[in-house]
Amino acid sequence: MKNESPDLPSPAVAVCFVHHLKPQSPSCTTAAAGPPLASSLNDQAILRKIIAGQMGSRRVISTLPHLCNRIKQTENEIIQMFRLSSSKDETPNLPTNRTLSRNKLSGRTLDERFVRILKIFKWGPDAEKALEVLMLKVDHRLVREILKIDVEINVKIQFFRWAGKRRNFEHDSTTYMALIRCLDEAGLVGEMWRTIQDMVHSSCLIGPADLSQIVRILGKAKMVNRALSVFYQVKNRKCKPTASTYNSIILMLIHEGHLEKVHELYNEMCNEGNCFPDTVTYSALISTLGKLGREDSAIRLFDEMTENGLHPTAKVYTSLMEIYFKLGRVEKALGLVQVMKEECCAPTVYTYTELIKGLGKAQRVEDAYSIFMNMLKEGCKPDVVLINNVINLLGKAGRLADAIKLFEDMESLHCTPNVVTYNTIIKALFECKAPVSEASSWFDRMKAKGVIPSSFTYSILIDGFCKTKRVEKALLLLEEMDEKGFPPCPAAYCSLINTLGKAKRYEAANELFQELKENCGSSSARVYAVMIKHFGKCGRFTEAVDLFNEMKKLGCRPDVYAYNALMSGMVRAGMIDDAYSSLRTMEENGCVPDINSHNIILNGLARTGGPQRAMEMLTKMKNSKVKPDAVSYNTVLGCFSRAGMFEEAAKLMKEMNLNGFEYDRITYSSILEAVGKIDDVPAHTVL
Repeated sequence: MKNESPDLPSPAVAVCFVHHLKPQSPSCTTAAAGPPLASSLNDQAILRKIIAGQMGSRRVISTLPHLCNRIKQTENEIIQMFRLSSSKDETPNLPTNRTLSRNKLSGRTLDERFVRILKIFKWGPDAEKALEVLMLKVDHRLVREILKIDVEINVKIQFFRWAGKRRNFEHDSTTYMALIRCLDEAGLVGEMWRTIQDMVHSSCLIGPADLSQIVRILGKAKMVNRALSVFYQVKNRKCKPTASTYNSIILMLIHEGHLEKVHELYNEMCNEGNCFPDTVTYSALISTLGKLGREDSAIRLFDEMTENGLHPTAKVYTSLMEIYFKLGRVEKALGLVQVMKEECCAPTVYTYTELIKGLGKAQRVEDAYSIFMNMLKEGCKPDVVLINNVINLLGKAGRLADAIKLFEDMESLHCTPNVVTYNTIIKALFECKAPVSEASSWFDRMKAKGVIPSSFTYSILIDGFCKTKRVEKALLLLEEMDEKGFPPCPAAYCSLINTLGKAKRYEAANELFQELKENCGSSSARVYAVMIKHFGKCGRFTEAVDLFNEMKKLGCRPDVYAYNALMSGMVRAGMIDDAYSSLRTMEENGCVPDINSHNIILNGLARTGGPQRAMEMLTKMKNSKVKPDAVSYNTVLGCFSRAGMFEEAAKLMKEMNLNGFEYDRITYSSILEAVGKIDDVPAHTVL
């Protein structure tokens, strides 16, 4: 006798025990439709043979009474899944319309029976035999239907592969796309890419719509180069792209920041001969060229668009408006609003947002506010972004009362303030020199309303407290940021380090600087610049140079503020030639000096190099892109005064007057005392 282990059922039967189905509910039974009862009995017999064939070789289990009963019960439940309801059962539930299509009946049968088999047995021999019993033909429609149902993604993949190996069946674009969409939803990027490659290399035709969708899916998965690769493979072999296909590629490139490639695609599209840019194409291109700083090309494309008989959308007009504001052509931007109205193209909330932002930057606050009020009268509903921009420009213009009133009106405008709204109000309070208690009150108010402060909120408060000499309160907020789990904010540290440096608390400033480096692994160029500046001021120039070299070593590229801080330290240490050399190095490294850079060198030359070198520097500035300002003239004027060169000083003062600059009061007084009077030179107040 063979050794038998009655306590261990075979894996096949174990599946039946673990995954058995409950008996069908009457509703499921009566809803099913199928062939006559004789066919049903035949199907049941076939299935019984299937199950018996799987269990017949497992006599050891069937000899146990309690397991034998369980097997029979499970077998009956599986048969129940395939039992077709009788005519009598289904009569009450049949629709009155007898023209129900066979396709719909087949789909419902698939949903109610085959789906349950897939959920129990997954995909494998049992599910294959169930297909035979149900006499479901493996065609494109069946594959699409199975890929739609709610089963595990691995079941769908296995079924798809199995179907592809069937005789007389080959996947087409509809089945490939159905699986690709499933894989995209499941986040299986690797398997999705393999399926796309299989589709491209197969003999199935790929239409422009399918190609567009593949591009969008790959773009969303950040697979830009692979999307381009598929586009060119399909374009060269299987499909002539349409404008919509090119638009999909262009929009993907814009979304992923590959802006330079966009214009290349546009030229390629125009060279196709049978594929012409549409409104979507022009809209994307005009926006992209504006972002790239190629404003003239964007304007030419707009003209080309209208010449080709296409009507610009509100989005196109808004993009062009942004470009005009960027170029300082404010009236041209405002003129577009009138053109839109003439063309019956209603400005959107985005159009008004761009208008208000542009006018705010042009210091035309009253015009911006007037446009906003007219917009409300015309019935255009604002969104929170637009209102935030209006509050921002009102705050910067010192119109704090109007900014707060607009905030209070947001509820009646059906807008809910967000964290940016509160940040803008708090920033405006500090800029308008409101009592610090008011800023704290708004901070408490936002938390009470359930609006979670951002790191920028804390940064605004810390900067405001630092500027009002409430350093200890700012330090407490920095601790609160840490307790709330916010990452270290360089802007907040920068404000604190600068304030501590101004108070000559250099060690405390350095301690915060080291803390930031430890927590972040590095620091920003601006924070380095602040620390370099204060080391230079307190005579620790060697440490300032070490910090400058450290930031370069760590890959933190010095900006204009870092160079200015270093040069200022050099001038303080009497190293004028080294400072002048750093100015040249700065330019060579692609960092453009600003007016402060030149004034630092000019100040050093005026103090130690003498009037001649200072005047040479001033003359050089006049002939460069960086023109002298009032500080530049007053620096040289002071140098002439100290050297007793009053005639030269008088000439320079006349030049200053012609250029609209005011004299430094102390310098002017000392010159008057020395000379007594300077002809035709009016007195001015200080800067």
